[in-house]
Amino acid sequence: MELVIAMALIIIIAGTALYFINPVTQFKRSRDVKREADVRAIMNAVSQRAADNRGVFNCSGAGAVPASSTRIAVGAGNYDLAPCLVSTYLLSMPYDPQYQNANFNATTSYNTAYAIFRSATTGRITVHAIYPELSEYIWATR
Repeated sequence: MELVIAMALIIIIAGTALYFINPVTQFKRSRDVKREADVRAIMNAVSQRAADNRGVFNCSGAGAVPASSTRIAVGAGNYDLAPCLVSTYLLSMPYDPQYQNANFNATTSYNTAYAIFRSATTGRITVHAIYPELSEYIWATR
């Protein structure tokens, strides 16, 4: 009988601990922290390139930063930013830790699952995560 009571107490304590620790939420939170770091790294690289070009962001292959949110990736409808940043400002292009199709193989083959745009009113550039899990927004603006 005491063994049954001891086992019941252990199960209750373990269940309560698991409820408060909530590993699923912890994993989501850690992926959002990675997204925040990636967005800041991309924004810092964009800012550094602009600083090296007298305050003007210039990416010859990709053209001007779009006025609407556009995925940073290779292909039609995307903004091909990696050739302008990788090797000079970034070792490799950061990409979303959870999104299934996010990857970086080379500057000619990647999909970050992050997006970029330039505000038409302020001229400021924003980089943001397209698929945050817990945060409503993950972005950096300069």
